[in-house]
Amino acid sequence: MTDDATADRLGRLEAYEAIRQLAARYAVAIDSRDLDTLVALFVPDVRVGSRAIGRAALRASFDGSLRAIGVSVLDVGTQVIDVVDADHATGTVYCTGEIQDGDRWIHQAIVYDDEYRRVDGTWCFVRRIHRLFYGAEVGVNPLGLPPADWPEHHDGTGTLPGEWLSWQRFWGPASGATSPDAPS
Repeated sequence: MTDDATADRLGRLEAYEAIRQLAARYAVAIDSRDLDTLVALFVPDVRVGSRAIGRAALRASFDGSLRAIGVSVLDVGTQVIDVVDADHATGTVYCTGEIQDGDRWIHQAIVYDDEYRRVDGTWCFVRRIHRLFYGAEVGVNPLGLPPADWPEHHDGTGTLPGEWLSWQRFWGPASGATSPDAPS
């Protein structure tokens, strides 16, 4: 194998891993409400809706949409990445989500149709299209359970996301383990 072929294969492997990490970091940033990390995952000239461009506009969009829900738990699953060239790729990412919607607890099966671009050596999202297989309310909202006090009890509420500093900054000084309008 030539040095060029080896370098190409290594570059593709590095791209695959960086893009997998990009999808995982997106999920953690959403769940922890770390908007700084979240918007940094996107290209600087990201399009937001039909008129706005840039990370500041994206931050405002995420701020509004994430304040409309409480706790979220995203679990990245199947991921297919198609590297187009050294700086461009597309992908499909399956994800399951658990989302607090007021007193309701929703399960979702999500597919993200992604476009990626490498900017200054770092892979970023150009766009993410959120598509839904389904969303369904679950019978018991886990946030209404008593504290689990893990490892004493296996069921009940835990200490996340309230322990994350980014979550506390997002919701402000009144934040706890859930959003301000969480059921008590």
